Amino acid sequence: MPSRRLLRAFVLLWWTLGVALFIGSVQTVRWALHSSHGPNSHLALLAGVEALGALLFVLPPTLRLGALLLLLCLAVAFVFHAVGHQFRWDLLVYAAAVLFVAVHGSLSPSQWAQARSANW
Repeated sequence: MPSRRLLRAFVLLWWTLGVALFIGSVQTVRWALHSSHGPNSHLALLAGVEALGALLFVLPPTLRLGALLLLLCLAVAFVFHAVGHQFRWDLLVYAAAVLFVAVHGSLSPSQWAQARSANW
C-alpha cells in the first residue's frame, strides 16, 4: 500500500489540476464570449467542453471520462496554438498530469481512509 503522504500528494495533484483547468476554462469561455474582437463561439465551445471535462475529472466515478475530454481539448488547443506558431508547452504538462491521474484512477476505499487519517 502506498504511504499516506503519497496518497495525499496524489489527491492534491488530482484536485488542483482539475480545479485549475476548470477555472482556466471558465475564464476562456468568458473571454471568448466577450472579446473586443467579437464572440468566438468555437473557442467558447472548446473551453466549455474542457470545463465540463474538468468537473467530471475531479469526481471519482467520472474521473476517466473527464480525463478523456480534457485530453481531447488540450490536444486540440495545442494543435491550434502550434499552427499559429505559439508553442504552448504548458498544455503538454497539463496533458501529462491528466494522463497520469487517469492511468492511476481514483483511490480505493481503503486508500481514501488512509489518506484521511490524522497521522502524517
